[in-house]
Amino acid sequence: MCGIAGYISFKGETDYGEALQRAIARLRQRGPDNQASVRLSAKTGFAHARLSIIDTSSAANQPMHDSSGRYTIIFNGEIFNYRELRQKFLPDVVLQTTSDTEVLLQLFMRMGKGCLQYLNGFFAFAIYDAHTGQTFLARDRYGIKPLHLYRDAEKMFFASELKALLEFPVQREIEWNVLPVFLQLNYVPPTLSMLKGIRKLPPGSYALCDETGQYTTGKYYEIPYTPGSKPDAGGMSFEEAKQKLHDLLDEAVKRRLVSDVPLGAFLSGGFDSSIVSACAARHTPHLHTFSIGFRDEPYFDETYYANLVAKKIGSEHTVFSIANEEIFACIDDILNYIDEPFADPSSIAVYVLSRQTRRRVTVALSGDGGDELFAGYNKHRAELQARENSALNFLIRAGYPVLRLLPGSRHSALGNRLRQLLRYSEGLRLSAKDRYWRWCSFQSQEQVLRLLSDKVKYDEAAIDAARDELTRYISPNGTLNDVLYSDMHLVLPGDMLTKVDLMSMANSLEVRVPMLDYTVVNFAFSLPVHYKRDGSDGKRILKEAFRDELPPELFTRRKMGFEVPILKWFRKELLPWLEREVFDEQWIEEQGIFSVIAMRDLREQLFSTQPGDVQWILLSLLSFQRWYRNYYLSGV
Repeated sequence: MCGIAGYISFKGETDYGEALQRAIARLRQRGPDNQASVRLSAKTGFAHARLSIIDTSSAANQPMHDSSGRYTIIFNGEIFNYRELRQKFLPDVVLQTTSDTEVLLQLFMRMGKGCLQYLNGFFAFAIYDAHTGQTFLARDRYGIKPLHLYRDAEKMFFASELKALLEFPVQREIEWNVLPVFLQLNYVPPTLSMLKGIRKLPPGSYALCDETGQYTTGKYYEIPYTPGSKPDAGGMSFEEAKQKLHDLLDEAVKRRLVSDVPLGAFLSGGFDSSIVSACAARHTPHLHTFSIGFRDEPYFDETYYANLVAKKIGSEHTVFSIANEEIFACIDDILNYIDEPFADPSSIAVYVLSRQTRRRVTVALSGDGGDELFAGYNKHRAELQARENSALNFLIRAGYPVLRLLPGSRHSALGNRLRQLLRYSEGLRLSAKDRYWRWCSFQSQEQVLRLLSDKVKYDEAAIDAARDELTRYISPNGTLNDVLYSDMHLVLPGDMLTKVDLMSMANSLEVRVPMLDYTVVNFAFSLPVHYKRDGSDGKRILKEAFRDELPPELFTRRKMGFEVPILKWFRKELLPWLEREVFDEQWIEEQGIFSVIAMRDLREQLFSTQPGDVQWILLSLLSFQRWYRNYYLSGV
């Protein structure tokens, strides 16, 4: 795992070498083992920060050149099948290292963009061709590894993180139509950016840019699924499909065990991490697994189940029992590291787990992706029920005015049930597309716009258009597979993968996600909905495929997200953060983005008996305000 950065000056009149040095310094946590840069021509420069995983020798440092000096690569990620690719396509090539980087470079030299279809891994890389002056950029199929881009008439910059990109002379202008979208979702969708002119290279895409400014893009991968279709698993029975899924996932985990440094696995006690850990334990003697326990918050502590799984699979399990004070001490580091507004509260837990795990290993496996592939979220159950023309749905829809008055909250079993019931009632009143968007969001567009000052010049029609584009795969006559397909394009790269990448890289830890092996994803989207979810039973085929390998207690427990009691903390220990950065009326007035009255109302709601989802709204505001100070004001 590494960080990359580079520039192309189309006019060749400006030397961005110093900016490149600053950019790669900002990526040091992604690559603490070596940082280097190279000026490839009068117009192009590359830089790389390395976290050594495969072939830890200095010979595998980057930027890496081929023997002729024509090609140069900088590469963030891992190619898990690089040994097989070397044997199949490069049997006569004498390599100078045992790294996957050199194999990737040689494959590109032989196949060009055609090599992408053979890569099984996660990556963002750039390759420069000195003969043509072209730079080739590519990103993995699902957006596991990030790649930010800025391009205008004179130059192009790229980097693994936005904070590195902003070390270049990038004009900083907030995209006001994106702010309301962020405040709804608590993350910036993968196709958008909070700053004008900056975008991410889309998952499964490549780009080619030469030193005159000619720029083209293309797709090399799409999930093999057509929205509105009804796949039938190729005629396989449930039992046959279950066995195939078991074998595919087992092989995906096995592929991700290649490493020249210590490797372990996250084990939360949920199904996905338990399945990944069980597969890894089958192929790794003395597998190390890790989980965190919230010493002061028993409602959110899942270590009981993690311990059961560890005992069953025979892993060497470590529980990091964390007190609240230890978590609070990390909050500033988390907020400061996030370089684009991002407010998933589980990022706190992922950060703490990554920090502790990094003290023992350099690579960890995780179970991310299972919910999006196999309909594991509560919203997936709700969507199936919402499409039924039932008397119960009629009653819940009619009961919306009463449900609005009940005290819903995520921080108790009863409060969480009331909260879910209210959101379900809201969804029943909406179209399929609007319902999907509402269930992805923490507040409605109307609520969000009331938070903003009259000085903010947004275009409501443009916001609506962005929402329509992000929900384009949802149709009234579609199936739950359309929802999962949308999740793979919106929720997974925008929220889940961003969270894991940022929080793990902040601690110089590589996290690998076997559920997102493309063979598993492709197969998952060949399955009919009832193989994945049957009424209240989410991830049906995934659970059944590994039922005999997991403790029976997992199959009767309630689903828990990887969450923290943020409402409780905002009311007490973290209140000073809010008072300083969200509720300070003088600051709000001077800034001119948010409504002072709306901030007062939120403070009152925070301490009311009906807080609703106020903690998520406040977390999004806190994240935005810290980003605004750190990454926007600092450069204007």
